[in-house]
Amino acid sequence: MRYTTRGTVVPVFALALLSGLASPAHAAGEESEPTATSAEVVEAAAPEDDSLERLPEASANGETGTQACDNPRRTWIEISSKTGVHMPAKFGGTSFKDGPGGTMVVRVEKAGKITREVSAGGEVEVSGIVAKAKVSISASIGTESTVTVGHEYRRNVTNGKYGHLQYGSWGFSVKWAKYETSADRCGKKLLKSGTAKLPTSELGWRYWETSS
Repeated sequence: MRYTTRGTVVPVFALALLSGLASPAHAAGEESEPTATSAEVVEAAAPEDDSLERLPEASANGETGTQACDNPRRTWIEISSKTGVHMPAKFGGTSFKDGPGGTMVVRVEKAGKITREVSAGGEVEVSGIVAKAKVSISASIGTESTVTVGHEYRRNVTNGKYGHLQYGSWGFSVKWAKYETSADRCGKKLLKSGTAKLPTSELGWRYWETSS
């Protein structure tokens, strides 16, 4: 049998061959490549949510096994300890020494900011650390505190001693850790940990004495 296309006689087997070239089929038994899937996105838990903190540390099996518990897949920050510290302003007009003996009368002479200090590797976690500290330690904690000119202070110095006055923020030194729900969702996996010093909105003078 023959078909005519625009005046040209084309054999049937030739049409079939052309059709096959236009729409190539997979060879017998050949499977198409699977579509790549994106990596799982693990959401961060809210700072006030401490429900996952009670999970045990994940074992090796917990990271390779299939899901066995129904805990949500999350990351979160834990703060394991806190210590009150005075974070000094690191600019001029905020530190004084006088003596021996007498009376010190000082005043903040320069404005500036006191900022948080985080151990190596923790910079990307600052917002999470501060958010958790505000909930679990004090709402006055922040990433920085603003120092303004004018705060005056008067202090008597012990006879024969030298007095020191340093202006700063009454903040906190904390130990923090970032966790993630384990693969089987029955435990928690440590991702990173470190320390941080966090200022608060409470500012004031720290006083101490030395012999020289």
